[in-house]
Amino acid sequence: MTEICPGLVASRPPFSAPLRRAALERDQLRISYVGHSTFLIESPQLVRIATDYNDYVKSPVLPDIVTMNHAHSTHYTDRPDPGIKHVLRGWGEDEKPVRVDLQYKDVRVRNVPTNIRSWAGGTERHGNSIFIYEAANLCIAHLGHLHHTLTQAQLNEIGRVDVVMVPVDGTMTLDLEGMVEVLRGLKAPLIIPMHYFSVFTLDHFLQRMRQDWDVEIAAVPSVLVSKSSLPAKPKVLVLPGH
Repeated sequence: MTEICPGLVASRPPFSAPLRRAALERDQLRISYVGHSTFLIESPQLVRIATDYNDYVKSPVLPDIVTMNHAHSTHYTDRPDPGIKHVLRGWGEDEKPVRVDLQYKDVRVRNVPTNIRSWAGGTERHGNSIFIYEAANLCIAHLGHLHHTLTQAQLNEIGRVDVVMVPVDGTMTLDLEGMVEVLRGLKAPLIIPMHYFSVFTLDHFLQRMRQDWDVEIAAVPSVLVSKSSLPAKPKVLVLPGH
């Protein structure tokens, strides 16, 4: 791999935990799990990014940048808040791959297109994007609604990542063993599960992951990440919510 970079919503109350607004250090990012496949990522210059932005799971603050995927309406919206500065869709017209490479303040956002299953049972080419967020000398990859394992060319294009947000439902997205293969290929020090619907589904994923990775269950849905805080041994970090 090259060194490129230094459905249904489960029923639960909306994300409402107070987010600390203390200034971040130059080498820190704040990651907060909003729910489903939506995270709020905050940079040292307080650029706010919402992943898989949609009409159902809402960020507690207005993001500057939103990224979206096309598999289900719980991963995108056609009615984004007009106050959002950059709305980045992970799919193009007529199944053509979209290419994103945005620099905004201290954040860079880029994408690697992947395919998804269509409602008719076929394939919608380039209907999903793996978005990569670069800031604070970190690379975060959000796999979106990933439906297939990755080619070496895709892994090379993604490059080295420090944190990966991975859908772990095992049915609507990629099956469990396929996702383990993807995670082995990415080699990220920190893995954050998402899109798991229930404790049972999450436990099934964690049981498999404990064979090869350490697992930590966080008490709060927000974590500060920096190069120096990354685990020496790759770890799964579960943030509360689903």
